Amino acid sequence: MNRFFKSLFGQVVIALIAGIVVGLFYPDFAQSLKPLGDGFIKLIKMIIPVIVFCVVVQGICGASDLKKVGSVGVKAIIYFEVVTTIALVLGLVLAFVFQPGAGMNIDPTNLDPSGLSSYVETASKVKGTSFADFIMKLIPGTVVSAFTSGDVLQVLLISVIFGCALLLIGDKGKPTVALISSLSEAFFKCMSFIIRLAPLGVFGAIAFTVGRYGIGSLKQLGMLVLLFYGAVIFFVVVVLGTILRTSGLSIFKLMAYLREELIVVLATASSDSVLPQIMKKLEHMGIKKSTVGLVIPTGYSFNLDAFSIYLTMAAVFIAQATNTHLAMGDLLMILAIALITSKGAHGVPGSAIVILAATLTTIPAIPVVGLVLVLSIDWFVGIARALGNLLGNCVATVVVATWEKDIDKNRARAVLNGEMPAATFE
Repeated sequence: MNRFFKSLFGQVVIALIAGIVVGLFYPDFAQSLKPLGDGFIKLIKMIIPVIVFCVVVQGICGASDLKKVGSVGVKAIIYFEVVTTIALVLGLVLAFVFQPGAGMNIDPTNLDPSGLSSYVETASKVKGTSFADFIMKLIPGTVVSAFTSGDVLQVLLISVIFGCALLLIGDKGKPTVALISSLSEAFFKCMSFIIRLAPLGVFGAIAFTVGRYGIGSLKQLGMLVLLFYGAVIFFVVVVLGTILRTSGLSIFKLMAYLREELIVVLATASSDSVLPQIMKKLEHMGIKKSTVGLVIPTGYSFNLDAFSIYLTMAAVFIAQATNTHLAMGDLLMILAIALITSKGAHGVPGSAIVILAATLTTIPAIPVVGLVLVLSIDWFVGIARALGNLLGNCVATVVVATWEKDIDKNRARAVLNGEMPAATFE
């Protein structure tokens, strides 16, 4: 028990329970604790761009071969597109089979769209983005603005260009590589300080949620939430589990290995809050830093598996709730549009609602105002979205590393079996 209380996992679990108790018995006070959770996430996000830059540049320079970098990138993108499509289809099929919105008989004209104005406004910008506009958005106004905007893809672009340049200039770039390596160690040490605050952040986030919505609110969320959680569990255990099994590893052991990070994500509904720890743990498993550094940051924007499930499921739910008939052409359009709009989800405020709005505005048959129906449950489904996205990116990294022979399978099995100590941020 003493070891449990001293571990980060034990402290986070205790904070989770304490947050539920405070939220249940002192709801007004609990809601005032929201800044604890928000502050913890902001501290993490503050340092993520620099860590991503250092890790990617180190990874490219460590690869010593631009062909290797290109090979990892291409294989990662192919994997992302295939698995994301599976997730989109799964959400569509489950919504049609179980029909969570059937029988609600909602009249769209009776819905109040006032709460959607900011989301729809942002969605119109996302929807109006052509492929060329999307590419232009990847290019920051300045090198500095990429880091201040918090857009991981912009940071990734600069990191790849800078890393390739350092690799090509050879010995002249070695002092800079050494400097970046030192910076990386320093920022990871900074992260070790911030991670110590995880129990405090978890306590504040979960106390606010229970205090605001009540412990019984989970019972009132309805069929859509239950179906979505079931879909994410199925996707993780069956789809990702099968994919990971082809690499000779177990999804259950991987989840046990990442338990501290998963609990933090569960409480904060944000996978950003554990990005640096995840990267370090995957490297500790025996995956090359170059592969981890390229796949994980890219996956945070291009490989949103659980988000993709929700996107198609929620679209069909709104159609069913408002008695909107969807033809086969509408379903195919939902799939095609969602495959594009889901790529812009990361870094967009209120991303799930915004991207869902952007998707629906391209499908005239479904009333956009129906988004009001899912607005109140967005935080709760956001928990499963964040967990599913995180696990999806971890599995993607293992698979791409297996294809590239960039993983030490014996070490990976030893780590997952608990035969080797876990990675630490000490």
